[in-house]
Amino acid sequence: MKVVDHIEDFEKPDYAVVTIGTFDGVHIGHQTILKRLVSEAKKVNGKSVLITFWPHPRFILNKDADKLKLLSTFNEKVKMVADLGVDFILKIAFTPEFSNLSADEFVQQILVNKVGTKKLFIGYDHHFGNNREGNIKFLHQNSSRYGFEVNEISKQEIDHIGVSSTKIRNTLESGEIHLANSLLGRNYSLTGKVIDGQKKGRSMGFPTANIEILESYKLLPADGVYAIKATVNENCYNGMLNIGFKPTVDGTRRSIEAHLFNFDADIYGKEMTVEFVRSLRKEMKFSNLEELKDQLMKDRERALKILS
Repeated sequence: MKVVDHIEDFEKPDYAVVTIGTFDGVHIGHQTILKRLVSEAKKVNGKSVLITFWPHPRFILNKDADKLKLLSTFNEKVKMVADLGVDFILKIAFTPEFSNLSADEFVQQILVNKVGTKKLFIGYDHHFGNNREGNIKFLHQNSSRYGFEVNEISKQEIDHIGVSSTKIRNTLESGEIHLANSLLGRNYSLTGKVIDGQKKGRSMGFPTANIEILESYKLLPADGVYAIKATVNENCYNGMLNIGFKPTVDGTRRSIEAHLFNFDADIYGKEMTVEFVRSLRKEMKFSNLEELKDQLMKDRERALKILS
């Protein structure tokens, strides 16, 4: 798959089969659309093209944009889309100026002139253009003028599975990892850099890797303890992870700390990807470190059973 960062650099394929959207999280509903896109492109010996926007439009248009948390960074989205076999991701910079394009200007300038769209697949409820004036009805009414075929992704094709990026965000923020994973079609994950910590876990026999997430907009699941799979140096390990304020030993700063089973190596400065498999419990405050250690031993036993 090729990622085109600037629309001026996009070379029109002979036959472009296109869809549009932010596709945050690339959940099972998105996967339905993209699989159909890829299938249709292969039927006509064409190229599948996902037009997406960065930054997320809500970061530009919403007054409370700082509160918006996303399921995927742009790089995470690229990997997931590539795994589905899409030929091109065309990244369009979403700016205030771009948001002022009318629906007709967007179609003419982007879909027709720049991309050379022959077939467009679009969700039944997708809106585009200034004031969200463009929709499936608008496209059907003008498809002959634009010179491409419009294919609607129906409500039945997507909504019967009861999935949306907003619903997944809500389940993660309430700690319902199992439900979020079922809607995503995979384990929710995050990637960050291992940084130096206070090393208090090591003194209890539970050394942890402190993970720093550079993207402040990346959604973190609810505070608590989770069974995880972690990948570092291209190797995968089972483990457990705490998100929260560590009220028994600290209580002042939210952190992400992973304890990997049967692991003892220096990984400071390395990149770690964590997959959340199951929630073990909410974060708790214990009377002393011995009580905390006893609970961690129980957490480890439960995590081992889940991950086995």
